[in-house]
Amino acid sequence: MRWIRPKSLSGLMLLGLALLALPLLVAIVTAALQIRTLSSKGQHIVLEGVTAARESQKLFSEIDSLERTSRLYDVLGDPKLLALYRQHDDALSATRNELFPHATQDMRQTLGRLAALQTQIRHLVLTTPPGIAAAHVADFSKLFAQLGALVDRTAQQSNEQIDTEIASLQRLTDLARERLFWQAALLVPLTLLAIYMLTLMVGRPLRQLDRAIRDLGHGSLHQEITVAGPHDLERLGGQLEWLRRRLIDLNEERDRFLRHMSHELKTPLANIREGTELLMDGAVGELDASQREVTAILRDNGIQLQRMIENLLSFSAWQTSTVGLDASEFRLRPLVKQVLESQQLTVLSQRMRLDVQIDDVTLMADRGKIRLILENLVSNAVKYSPRGGTIHIRARTQDRHLLLDVADNGPGIPAEERQHVFNAFYTGRAANSISIKGTGIGLSVVMEFVTAHGGTVQIIDGEYPGAHFRIRMPISVIRDQPPTQGKQAHAA
Repeated sequence: MRWIRPKSLSGLMLLGLALLALPLLVAIVTAALQIRTLSSKGQHIVLEGVTAARESQKLFSEIDSLERTSRLYDVLGDPKLLALYRQHDDALSATRNELFPHATQDMRQTLGRLAALQTQIRHLVLTTPPGIAAAHVADFSKLFAQLGALVDRTAQQSNEQIDTEIASLQRLTDLARERLFWQAALLVPLTLLAIYMLTLMVGRPLRQLDRAIRDLGHGSLHQEITVAGPHDLERLGGQLEWLRRRLIDLNEERDRFLRHMSHELKTPLANIREGTELLMDGAVGELDASQREVTAILRDNGIQLQRMIENLLSFSAWQTSTVGLDASEFRLRPLVKQVLESQQLTVLSQRMRLDVQIDDVTLMADRGKIRLILENLVSNAVKYSPRGGTIHIRARTQDRHLLLDVADNGPGIPAEERQHVFNAFYTGRAANSISIKGTGIGLSVVMEFVTAHGGTVQIIDGEYPGAHFRIRMPISVIRDQPPTQGKQAHAA
């Protein structure tokens, strides 16, 4: 059986309503027909019962009138009484004839005997002269008694007929009730099936659209968007697919721009750093204290700028999924020491204290990416810490996982910004109060690389006055693990 697919969502909704209404309509029509049948049957029984009772009462009344008139005629001999007898006799015949069409076979036989006995009595009354019938009073009484017995028998048979029809009506009612029950039992699964089909035909494309929109919102652009359903929902899915391709094109243009600009900046920056180092080494003459301080500032900012460019390159390369994890075994302590040495001049110039507690942990991970994680977290802590503040660095193992904490004494991260700080190019309001502003991708790089190692990044409250980042990641990862597209951070 080939289903006809509606061309629009409104058509599908109308079809669904029709499918839901059709079983109910069938049930209502069937119930109405059965109720009408039962009602007609009950009305017929009531009418027959009332008619039989009324006619039976008339029969008794007419027989009494016949007997009384015949006796008066026999005594008085008045011709008017004989005419009155004929009237009562005709009325009895008319009543008997009214009962006949509605009577059963037995009842008709009884009415036939009643008609014969009525004829016999009529003949006797009409042919016997007044005064002579007195000698036959006993015979007349017997005949009228037989006539009354036949009327009693007719009434009894009428009641039996009504009882039979009532029993038949009861059986029809029970049958109709049973039929309605089974129809309802059948209509319930049919209705549920119709609801399921409607949900399937509408819910599936809506879920596909919801998943596509959610993937676009999370930045996952690698899955092609296809929606199967009504034409207007398919058209909406096609528009989302166009949007996905457009976002991919924009991301590629952005990445190309970042790569080109970063490479273009690296050459003059390398010359600036080399010239600064020559000045610091006294290649063009000894520098006094003020000159050395200015040169140190130039060198620190050059290092900071170089780190930003490296972050841009790493972020661009990772977003294009061109690199994986180059896992190797190394000790964490020497790596932390190298990172701190690269920040030494800035730490000394800001008179900051370092609170470092690193367990002797050996990792199987991508050493270069772990170094970038540490450099970005330490650089972030140095950048936001006040002059004379303390940078806290902790590393320990727990259940075959590395717990790495980096915290500062700065202003911390407001609750409303925590869901955004790991987004690329987001700097936050606190960045407006510092002299050296970053690109806003340092924490994004941290999140990308930690997620690539199968770990998580949390923002912890309560242990330190400033921002406190905690990384939890496996001590050992698979070599050459492909990059993942994790983007979520968990705030504690």
